[in-house]
Amino acid sequence: MADPLTHLDEKGAARIVDISGKPDTRRVAIAGAELHATAEIVEAILGGDLKKGDAVAVARVAGIMAAKKTAELVPLCHPIAISKVAIEIEKGTEAHVIAIRAQVETTGPTGVEMEALTAASVTALTLYDMGKALDKSMTITNVRLLEKSGGKSGDFRRDT
Repeated sequence: MADPLTHLDEKGAARIVDISGKPDTRRVAIAGAELHATAEIVEAILGGDLKKGDAVAVARVAGIMAAKKTAELVPLCHPIAISKVAIEIEKGTEAHVIAIRAQVETTGPTGVEMEALTAASVTALTLYDMGKALDKSMTITNVRLLEKSGGKSGDFRRDT
């Protein structure tokens, strides 16, 4: 019999992990991403001065929707009941950066890291889409897990 917590069955074929024996626990994941643009574009996006409308509001909704659709986007990812999604969009530590934080929570047998990463990514992609008429050279970087708590593997906190 294959290890129940692997994506490979006894023949080496891909499968969804069997989480039926895992207990429900509170699980939280926070992911981040950055959008790099000119300082003027960052101000236009954050200030709501785009012809397409309020980019921050649209991107926040897109990130929330993406978290809810993660199992449809990422192969072998479990569909889970999400209890919270919060998206923060603000000026980064540098004038040409928009910092994104996506926090996702659930109580269940599997974590929400992929949901948080998906939310942060789609939020950044939506900001790019809303601002690309002004600057197609924007870049999305540093999509990463920042924190994770709950579950068998324990807690994680990125140092940088």
